[in-house]
Amino acid sequence: MVSLSEPAERRPHELADVFLDAVYEIPGGERIKQCIQCGTCSASCPTSYAMDYSPREIIAAFRAGMLDRVLRSNTVWLCSSCYYCTVRCPSGIKLTDIMYELKRLGVEFGLVREGAIAPTISKAFVNMVDNYGRVHETMLVMRVFLRTKPWALLKMMPQGLKLITRGRLPFLPHRIKGISEMNKCAGAMTDAMVAGLHAGGSAAKEA
Repeated sequence: MVSLSEPAERRPHELADVFLDAVYEIPGGERIKQCIQCGTCSASCPTSYAMDYSPREIIAAFRAGMLDRVLRSNTVWLCSSCYYCTVRCPSGIKLTDIMYELKRLGVEFGLVREGAIAPTISKAFVNMVDNYGRVHETMLVMRVFLRTKPWALLKMMPQGLKLITRGRLPFLPHRIKGISEMNKCAGAMTDAMVAGLHAGGSAAKEA
């Protein structure tokens, strides 16, 4: 079993079991095995027209271990969290929750499309919360655009300066009290999750 703390450079097919175990661990995650490929999720999704692959295709690709197709597409990042797919699925699959888990795992292992804005925002957001306990809007915007569309940041500078001078955007980040305690709690949760994945993988192999 591959650990979540190991480098992201591992080939996607080597991580297929890890990702499946992680999805099975979320409440109702194992229902993904019952997908009958009826297409109800794709027909219900309001943003499927803009996706590289429809939700139905993502489930099929994920179960087949095709993580490149799943995580380097824009599908999971275009999920609008409307829960139509979850409500209407005849097999009771909580597809919206699965999409959230795939986003998290994609960022964790670096299996996202290079230069994509949504994963970059997610990673910068989490990094700032870990360091400061809250989001610093000015730093978030700068980090995201410098890593994705630096030229667009130049166009936004006049408006950004106006917001800063009027006190609408904080210039310097502020660290909350008790940040170390918060990080200890987050670390304990991560350790518990990794231990659960290892235990689930071992039980599956023994069975």
